[in-house]
Amino acid sequence: MSSPLFLCILLVVFGSYLSITAAGDGHFRHKMSAPRRLQLGCMYVSVTPLPNRAGAAVPLVHRHGPCAKSQSTDKPSSFADALHRSRVRADYIMSRSRATTMHEQEKGKVSVPAYLGTSVDSQEYVVTLGLGTPAVEQVLLLDTGSDLSWVQCAPCNSSDCYGQKDPLFDPRKSSTYAPIPCGSDVCKTLQSNHLDNGCTMNGTHSQCGFRVEYGDGSKTKGVYSNEALTLAPGVVIQDFHFGCGYKQGGPNDKFDGLLGLGGAPESLPVQTSAVYGGSFSYCLPPVSSGTGFLALGAPSNASGFSFTPMTHFVDDATSYLVKLTGISVDGKQLRIPRKVFEGGLIVDCGNIISHLPSTPYEKLRSAFRAAMTAYPLIPSDDGDTCYNFTGFSNVTVPKVALTFTGGVTVDLDVPNGLLLDGCLAFADSGPDDYVGFLGNVQMRTLEMLYDVKGARLGFRAGAC
Repeated sequence: MSSPLFLCILLVVFGSYLSITAAGDGHFRHKMSAPRRLQLGCMYVSVTPLPNRAGAAVPLVHRHGPCAKSQSTDKPSSFADALHRSRVRADYIMSRSRATTMHEQEKGKVSVPAYLGTSVDSQEYVVTLGLGTPAVEQVLLLDTGSDLSWVQCAPCNSSDCYGQKDPLFDPRKSSTYAPIPCGSDVCKTLQSNHLDNGCTMNGTHSQCGFRVEYGDGSKTKGVYSNEALTLAPGVVIQDFHFGCGYKQGGPNDKFDGLLGLGGAPESLPVQTSAVYGGSFSYCLPPVSSGTGFLALGAPSNASGFSFTPMTHFVDDATSYLVKLTGISVDGKQLRIPRKVFEGGLIVDCGNIISHLPSTPYEKLRSAFRAAMTAYPLIPSDDGDTCYNFTGFSNVTVPKVALTFTGGVTVDLDVPNGLLLDGCLAFADSGPDDYVGFLGNVQMRTLEMLYDVKGARLGFRAGAC
């Protein structure tokens, strides 16, 4: 089945740009061109993005990229800002399995749970889906570190809801909307997954309440609900459970809500497992490029993928974990004891920068710096690896590859999978054997296939 994707056509952008060519010595050379005017813009076309795909695929874009439907008013993250956000998010996820459920009672209002979630402000990639009947377009942040999906709902005034470009979803105008009763099994699963549940009476009917509060101070609460979710023309998920938010707060910007892709029952992949088998994949495009995709269901022929075993992190049903076994720079394997990788890596598309335990991080940083001695290193109190490329017409960057359990070696895209704001997009996660994170910079241009039933993660190079 063909699916709508964005086709990006260049319109008005000023500044210098990077052209990439492969060098014969195994490096990639980046030519810094003089400032020029480009043509930028996007439009929908109907294409089939994935071969042998029986499921549904939808366009996925960076919220600061040229094809974002609702342009964010904030700027793309600097390395320092991205590093701060990534550390806050990593700290939370590490503590989530030990988190206790909190309750909040508000007289005369929906009784809802409180839940300390990950930082919404760290999310970078969005998809546009249809909610309700008739379907209303909603731009949703993509997050493998969250389960419960939500949108802002009408009626909601400016003090209760933040500004968004699209109209608020109004359940009163949908023929398929229904609040979930507080005594239902669906509502009870919120409690079993640390989201808890609350009840309110609307006439003679009880409704299930929800509350999500994130590490960056943003929050949403409202009614846990049932609705039709349209992925593509003719591809509709009936009875999709989501949060209809009537009171929001914090540093939110332009997006309409969040789409949870974690492993708990509230997530989109688990809710649709009867149809798509629980598998899903995505390809994250570079910031300056066009579109990637989010797909539900596994391809009928996975011959283009390399797979490594995947589990969940401790007793946290949300997070997906893989194990790194080695790193190479410029084609040379770094000498790192395998025991320091025992903690594994949480695969997290909402975490911008990858985090490695101290020994592998320091080995990687040292080898990368050795290959980049031609360029001035910007001094840093935190030991970051950032460069000043001003005045260089050509920049040569070494290849970096990650090897996972089973001998699966993944070449990171150059430069999009390595550099962020001129900095090596890796950070120190702490002592050896600590859990690390595979961030979205390193995922860029790869198709990441989550085969949950098969307990494996697949990588396909050059997918977007």
